[in-house]
Order: sequence, then C-alpha cells, then structure tokens
Amino acid sequence: MRRFILCALMVVALGVSSLYAASEFYIYSDKNAPQNNFIPSGWMGDYGDLKFNDGSGDNPYSGATAIEITYTANRSRGQGWAGIYWQSSQGNWGSKDTGFDLSGFNKVSFRARGKNGGEVITRVKVGGLTNNPATGQRYPYADSVEVEYGPIRLGKNWQDYSINLVGQDLSYVNGGFSIVFSADQAKGEQTVYLDDIRFSYDSSLREEKSGVNLPFYVYADSGSLDNHFIPSGWMPGAGTAQDIRMDTKSTDDPYSGETCIRAEYKDVSGNRWAGVYWQNPAGNWGKVPNAGYDLQGAGKLTFWARGAKGGEVINEFKVGGLTDGPYIDSDTAGIGPVTLTRDWKKYTIDLRGRDLSYMIGGFCWATNIDSNDPNGIVFYIDEIRYER
Repeated sequence: MRRFILCALMVVALGVSSLYAASEFYIYSDKNAPQNNFIPSGWMGDYGDLKFNDGSGDNPYSGATAIEITYTANRSRGQGWAGIYWQSSQGNWGSKDTGFDLSGFNKVSFRARGKNGGEVITRVKVGGLTNNPATGQRYPYADSVEVEYGPIRLGKNWQDYSINLVGQDLSYVNGGFSIVFSADQAKGEQTVYLDDIRFSYDSSLREEKSGVNLPFYVYADSGSLDNHFIPSGWMPGAGTAQDIRMDTKSTDDPYSGETCIRAEYKDVSGNRWAGVYWQNPAGNWGKVPNAGYDLQGAGKLTFWARGAKGGEVINEFKVGGLTDGPYIDSDTAGIGPVTLTRDWKKYTIDLRGRDLSYMIGGFCWATNIDSNDPNGIVFYIDEIRYER
C-alpha cells in the first residue's frame, strides 16, 4: 500500500496508525539504520560487473559505514553499462503498490567520493520506473517523477551533490534513487563511495529550466563528461556481435583529443548489413518515457570520419529515426551513402527545419557488405556534435 510524506514534513502510512515526524527522508544513513528507506535491489545492464557493499568502514562521511560500489567495466553481458535502483520494495519495478508520496520534499542530496579520484558516475536519478522496457507498457504502479543528474567526475575527498526536484510530481516514488556507470566513461575498474542519501526540503531552490547548451556532444573523447547518448543500439540484432568490433578508446591517429572511435565491420553472420545507434538511455528504441533531449536550436550535426584504406562506403549517417514504441524520436535526418577517404574529413547533417524537441537516437551509422570489400572494412569517427 502507498506510503505518504506530507508537505508539513510528516509521514503517514495509509492503513497504519503510526505517525512520524520527518525533516529528512533517508535512503541511506548507515547500514541497517532504522530510518533507511528503499532497497538497492534493482540491478541493471552488466550487473555482474558490480560489487556492492553497504557496510564499508573505509572512511565514511558520517556514522560508522558508507556504501562502496566497484564497477569492473568488463561488459559481462555486452551492455557497456551497469546500474542499481533503490526500490520501495524488493525487486519492485512497478508491479506492487509500495511507493511513497514525497510531495513535501524538493531535492535529493548525497555525498560521494572516489577511491583514487577521477572516477565517473554516468548518471544518478530519482524515479523513472514507469514503463516495461521490453513491452513499452506502463507499469501498474509507475513513478510519478523522473529526474536525472550527471555525469559526475569524483574527487578523492567527500563532496556534496544534489538533484533539484522543484516543480516535480513526487506523489508516487517507487524508484527512490539509482546510479549508473558507463564502461566508456569509467576507463576500467573503479570504486566509488556514497553516503548520507536523503530527500529534504530547501526553501532557496528554484525550478530549473529545461534545454541543453550548444555545442552538444555525442562524442568528444573517450570518457569525456561532455559525451551524451550510448552506442548501444547494434543492428540488425541477431548475429551483429559477430559482425562489428567498435572501440571508443582508439588512439589510432584521432582527429582531436586523445581518442577516436574505431569501427570494424565484416559480414560473419550473413546478415549482409550492420549499424550502431547512439541511444538515450542505453537500449532505448522508443519505449522509455521522458528520455529524449530537447535539441531545438541546433541547426546541424557535424562529425569527422576517415577510412583505414580509403574507399570504405557508409550507406547512411543519421540522427533520430527510432520509432519502435510510444516515446519515439520527434524527427530524423541523414546523409549517405558516403565514400570515405584515408584523411579526416568533416561531414554535416543539416537539421534546419527539423523538430528536435525529443531526440533519443543521437547518432547512427549503417553499412552493408555489398558496397564494400567482402573481407570487411575499418573506419574511424571523431568529434560528433550538435551545433547551431
């Protein structure tokens, strides 16, 4: 049954006679603390890459313990990312009515640090358990809110972070908090620490404006906090993993920075074509609500590309076009076929007049074996970004 937190900062559980005074509503205070709420039971993505200890005594921010999470970035299930949801009841993705009404609060704050400094948390989020990602159908007891923050590059010392929830509907919260790591941004195994995760009310907070700043990068450099979207949409599906090898950390003569994207395609499966979509979030073909970026104001997407030998044909470079579900891209545009040269060359996708108000497919390439060397091709991409 649903549990309520009143705006007067009092908690009333429906059907339960106890009345609790609360100026803060904790997700994690200390291991097994009686004031803790939500359970870290929603493991996602390459969950085998995660090691979780909510009783670490290694320099907690407060109390006797902190949360220690090690992410190996081994891509154990081929996803390239992993995360954990704190849920209102064990394993509840939205099928059970155990959420909280947290309408009296307007932010989630937490403390975090890295073991060595430089560790990256790709995203933290409140809410978002709304639709079944496999079917697109709305859960019976869906979150009323979805707000995310990140990426965050951690220091070695504890720092304060917060998610602004002003103006958000907190009447039903099942996914109290989630954390996500990306293999591309982590650059190998990393350990992070969290402590003092809680909802509270801050009278000085004001509602944040939506929208993005331009230029808006899909790929700037491996691990860059400016990167958006995840190269998770491998096509056509079955057999694609045999056909594509993609390295987002290639140091083979990048156009700028330290790295570029190296893509290798060979028709092993017999599908005769393949491609990759950069999506938000990972694996979203259009069934995840509130996932798109508002990129209105951008007049073009530019990127640099070259072939390993020259003459490689990419049949299409594209933005948008993900239409499998109720929460699809608002538009699409592309160029192609493109014949690459051995030297870096700049390419532009014209976005003038396009509806970019909801974009989940940030970038895509696709090619086929019939247009290329039957032994396969290697090509490179760098500096993918939306511009005015």
